Amino acid sequence: MAEIEIPYKPRNWAKKFHETAKRWIVVIVCRRAGKTTASLNHLQRDCLRIKNSRFAYIAPTYKMAKRIAWDIVKEISGVIPSIKYNEVDLTVIYPNGSKLYLLGSENVDSLRGIALWGVVFDEYAQHPFNLFSEVISKCLADHLGYAIFVGTPKGKGLFYDTYKNAIRNTEQWLTIFKTIDNLLEEEVGETINNLRQALKDERSLVEQGLTTIDEFDQEWYCSFEAALKGAYYASQIAELRKKERIKQVPYDRALKVHIVLDLGIGQAMAAGFYQRVANEIHKIDYWEGEGSDGIPSAVKVFQNKPYIYGKIFVPHDAKGREQSTEKTRMETLQNLWPAMKDNIIVVPKLSVDDGIDKGKLMFSRLWVDKENCQRWIDLISQYKREYDEDKKMFLEKPRHDFTSHAADEYRYAAIMENEMTNDEKEKDTSQEPYEPQSEYEGGEESFKRNPVSPSSEELGMM
Repeated sequence: MAEIEIPYKPRNWAKKFHETAKRWIVVIVCRRAGKTTASLNHLQRDCLRIKNSRFAYIAPTYKMAKRIAWDIVKEISGVIPSIKYNEVDLTVIYPNGSKLYLLGSENVDSLRGIALWGVVFDEYAQHPFNLFSEVISKCLADHLGYAIFVGTPKGKGLFYDTYKNAIRNTEQWLTIFKTIDNLLEEEVGETINNLRQALKDERSLVEQGLTTIDEFDQEWYCSFEAALKGAYYASQIAELRKKERIKQVPYDRALKVHIVLDLGIGQAMAAGFYQRVANEIHKIDYWEGEGSDGIPSAVKVFQNKPYIYGKIFVPHDAKGREQSTEKTRMETLQNLWPAMKDNIIVVPKLSVDDGIDKGKLMFSRLWVDKENCQRWIDLISQYKREYDEDKKMFLEKPRHDFTSHAADEYRYAAIMENEMTNDEKEKDTSQEPYEPQSEYEGGEESFKRNPVSPSSEELGMM
């Protein structure tokens, strides 16, 4: 046995983080607080403590893991005899057989099945919503491993929800929240002195109009209220909140419900449920698939909701023929839900920019149900432009990530807003029974309509 001195001195805020025995930890700290360095040292310590163990540091992308963490982990592990590195897989192999993986979360399914003793999610606000709940929590199960959610706020999304849950459940969770003021008060050293000057310089940039107060508050004061930089609908969401149009928006049984779809598999299957009330558009519900959910799963979900449906709007590529079935997705939907066949409408092809502009305009007439559409609110708030790391600028195109499907569904809704009518001449199809097709259902037992659906007598009021 030899004593090895790791080149790391934890900051005061990190000591509590290193000492806790709790499985779930949320660390919200300002920029330049040393959260990535602290996280990697925490994982390395436990790699050395437990033989043949497996730990993971997960960044939003593999490229970010390599750029942000790989040099740090090599620096802090370089003093360990017989240490090995796999540069291709970004893996550190310790002499006791333990491994530390550096990963990206672009492909959630690729992370399934890894046995882990502990994990750190860096910049957790930018990770897919199902990464922990659906995949990594199961990877930790065998060894009762821990999860550490680290980052700086980016709007009221996934990270905000995790933080709020943590402060409600203090027996199971440790929460650390440190702004730049906390850091300057509690820490000393050359880096802290530089940060003190940097904060003054940043305030000056705000006064000069070269950076925004939202950016300043988000990065230095960990504000969840600050608008997300580059977000397409930041001001529109803020206006909805200000005018209290994100609230309980009840389903009106006298009016049609229109479904707007972004067709895909799993999380890429998104559906918004809308009602027109005079000049207002009410978004009363939102659904998103998971796992291998496809059109058959979606149809079941829709049929089991107590809604009287008007039209179903599908993207223009729904007419593309799939090689596996030799049918278009449009045909698949029609075959699975023949009662709605005549009310399935293809959204015209429009440029993404034009669709986003229509989406911004529709916000002025939009009311959103706070409970049923909370997931959609979180996603649409984070929908933003692509950022070019090399040029250090936002591009004039959306970033394609876990927010895209919710945003695409809304964009299609804005394009087809005028088609969402309550025309009494339309055939009422919602009461006709679902007729499963064995070709798609695989012999599954057909489902029954929700018993709270309107009766035929009630339908007479329409």
